[in-house]
Amino acid sequence: MQNRNVDAVQPEERILREIKRTITDELKFEDEADAAARRTIQSLSRRVPEGSREWDVLYRKYFEEEMNRRKKV
Repeated sequence: MQNRNVDAVQPEERILREIKRTITDELKFEDEADAAARRTIQSLSRRVPEGSREWDVLYRKYFEEEMNRRKKV
């Protein structure tokens, strides 16, 4: 693979495989953070209905906390 701006040292197939793996890992990472945020909301002592404004605020908060926590690992 040659381009004016890119000189690939690895075969194109290997590069594409690595890109696919990276994207897949990132999506799994977000799915796991989503599940953790939802579990945290469900574990609250009071019920917070999904789709409510409070649920959305809590979800964003817990999702971001989980993403930050996982990025540090």
